[in-house]
Amino acid sequence: MAELYVKPGNTERGWNDPPQFSYGLQTQAGGPKRSPLTKRVAAPQDGSPRVPTSETSPGLPPVGPPPPSSKASRPPPFVGSCPPSRMEPMDSPVVESETLLEDVLRPLERALEDCCGHIKKQVCDDISRRLALLQEQWAGGKLSTPVKKRMALLVQELSSHQWDAADDIHRSLMVDHVTEVSQWMVGVKRLIAVKRSLFSEEAANEEKSIATAEQNQTVPGIQHDL
Repeated sequence: MAELYVKPGNTERGWNDPPQFSYGLQTQAGGPKRSPLTKRVAAPQDGSPRVPTSETSPGLPPVGPPPPSSKASRPPPFVGSCPPSRMEPMDSPVVESETLLEDVLRPLERALEDCCGHIKKQVCDDISRRLALLQEQWAGGKLSTPVKKRMALLVQELSSHQWDAADDIHRSLMVDHVTEVSQWMVGVKRLIAVKRSLFSEEAANEEKSIATAEQNQTVPGIQHDL
């Protein structure tokens, strides 16, 4: 069989010389044909991989991911006597914490006790009477929620010695809710002013005492024996 592919005129070769095959004789003899390896398959348009036609069987469907379903998948129907419960939206309003009268009145009364020993009795009695009106209107439900909340903030600023912030809250109450607070807010304003003045005097006296003590400890020309 190999002699059919040997070039003519090459009969006088040695026993160990390799035969010289003829490409033309191979094509004429109808040798086995192979598809060229340089042939490329066009890329699919939809992005799904494709298998060459030579490797697929004629009776098998094309390999690739299944096409997406146009209908959304639905859960299987419930089988049983009781249908599944549905979560209903919570429409109930959130209840806010109510400002208590004691949280506002007690800090004001303590501040008044601290100031009564340094002011006139008439001024102390007037402030006390105004605070009693505040307690009466609050307990009687005559004060709105915004007024209660602002009074709670005012008391916090007063307890923290934030005098400007407490005075700003007092001023906003007089502007926005004058009909509710006019009878007793005068006493609260006076209490803020007296407490501020008293605190400033105490701070000044304390600084003066500290400076005097430091001066006595470091007098020039005097040596203290240990």
